[in-house]
Amino acid sequence: MYYVFNELFFPPVSEADEEGILAIGGDLDPERLKLAYQSGIFPWFNEGEPILWWSPDPRMVLFLEELIVSKSMRNVLNRKQFTVTFNESFREVISNCQKIKREGQDGTWISNEMIDAYCELNKQGIAKSVEVWQDDVLVGGLYGIDLGHVFCGESMFSKVSNASKVAFIALVNYLKEGNYQLLDCQVYNSHLESLGCREIDREEFIAILKKE
Repeated sequence: MYYVFNELFFPPVSEADEEGILAIGGDLDPERLKLAYQSGIFPWFNEGEPILWWSPDPRMVLFLEELIVSKSMRNVLNRKQFTVTFNESFREVISNCQKIKREGQDGTWISNEMIDAYCELNKQGIAKSVEVWQDDVLVGGLYGIDLGHVFCGESMFSKVSNASKVAFIALVNYLKEGNYQLLDCQVYNSHLESLGCREIDREEFIAILKKE
């Protein structure tokens, strides 16, 4: 286990343990966060505990052309009951991601310190959000880190049925238009798999990340 101090440094991702934990400690300084994502690393830890830096193997990703949109979801999109915006209410999106209750989880890894750090990255144009509105009320969304050719998804929320899926599909369409190579989804879950995401070797993920 590597310990991160004041120095702006991460060990090679190949040094991560079987769970994907690479290092512990450090802070959420914007420069450290940028270096982490550019290196295929992300922070994930419980509030009040030291920061854990992760680089799991395998890595859950979406190759954009593999997006699955079900027939029922196409009907939802065609009804146009939602309005989608990009990067208009970042703090509101990440705050909702913090508060939303998730099955099998007692709390959240999104601390107030993390919210402030990512809002600073948003001011720098690096962290971005997708908002989903219904009758001018924010009902879903997601946020992540934009590396220019890879978008690293962090978290999403939904207050009404299908709102987070609408955000996800809108993001993928945006990334396709921008000729992005990949949407990083970090770790496996069945919901992401239903949308077309799959696991790849970390080595393959890092190779794509470094192509730019």
